[in-house]
Amino acid sequence: SYYLKESKGSRRWLLFLEGGWYCFNRENCDTRFDTMRRLMSSKEWPVTRVGTGILSSQPEENPHWWNANMVFIPYCSSDVWSGASSKSEKNEYAFMGALIIQEVIKELVGKGLNTAKVLLLAGSSAGGTGVLLNVDRVAEQLEEMGYHGIQVRGLADSGWFLDNKQYRRTDCIDTITCAPTEAIKRGIRYWNGIVPERCKLQFKEGEEWNCFFGYKIYPTLRCPVFIVQWLFDEAQLTVDNVHLTGQPVQEGQWLYIQNLGRELRNTLKDVTASFAPACLSHEIITRNHWTDIQVKGTSLPRALHCWDRSLHESNKNGKTPLKGCPIHLIDSCPWPHCNPSCPTIRDQFTGQEMNVIQFLMHMGFDVQKMAQQQGLEPSKLLGMLSSGN
Repeated sequence: SYYLKESKGSRRWLLFLEGGWYCFNRENCDTRFDTMRRLMSSKEWPVTRVGTGILSSQPEENPHWWNANMVFIPYCSSDVWSGASSKSEKNEYAFMGALIIQEVIKELVGKGLNTAKVLLLAGSSAGGTGVLLNVDRVAEQLEEMGYHGIQVRGLADSGWFLDNKQYRRTDCIDTITCAPTEAIKRGIRYWNGIVPERCKLQFKEGEEWNCFFGYKIYPTLRCPVFIVQWLFDEAQLTVDNVHLTGQPVQEGQWLYIQNLGRELRNTLKDVTASFAPACLSHEIITRNHWTDIQVKGTSLPRALHCWDRSLHESNKNGKTPLKGCPIHLIDSCPWPHCNPSCPTIRDQFTGQEMNVIQFLMHMGFDVQKMAQQQGLEPSKLLGMLSSGN
């Protein structure tokens, strides 16, 4: 199933892959079926949905894409959009993420996609990883069907995970405690997951799980892809066993968080088009506040517009970056929420909003000690923090 909002005059199509984690064995898929049924079955899906963020048809909420044909593909395959296995005697569940995308494309061709100029395959979280795994396959599918004029591009939001060491190692019991590599290793076998051929060739047989990690698959992709990634992604911190609860964070955890931001920033340095704010959050492109976040004075819709233009221009005249229209935007400040445009932080227990100072104190950030190291008065440091410098 999918939701479609047609825009007859437009030759731009935006297909959005929904996110929502995954399950990788019989036990945690059963739990998911009991507790998150809408992520495993279409039975209770609403008849219509309202598009928000980049799926909104309001120009003030979505300045550059509001007029596109919008397709929302709900996530019911639990396989990071990679599976190609039907239900069988040994497998209680079907995992068909990759096949769902193919079928939707086939059907949309009869609804106007055949005359498209641009198809933007976008997704958040597991859907963002799904974009990386499927964007080239979508382009190949359209070429095989004889539609050579459609430019296929990807927009991956909050799906660029690191296969790093957890802050505290835990056994792989459920989706939340399982280290990212371990979960994907188990999942890819359980789902019969498929990865793009070009990425697969980079790794030994049995090592295809590597292709679920953005920095490893990205260099193998043919289609242009724009990466949106919070430097301190909440889903990444969760699987790394960093839980920001009511207790102040220990110093080790604080150092781990800062290091995570550094590592992530490093993996993005060769990514042509990226938007990576130093915030603690998860998912952004379908949030209605997505226009508010800025990196170095540029908002995300603006950066995407610059990317669109750069792809359009580079088709015409070689690769010259557009003046005053940046597409590689990565915060360089070192800790969560050092960017003043970050979304509001809420205490995970009380739901109360926190300002940056409260948040840093709560994180165990020692203002006195840090001020001393920087050779500043504590009050001056606090002023700088709250203005985001």
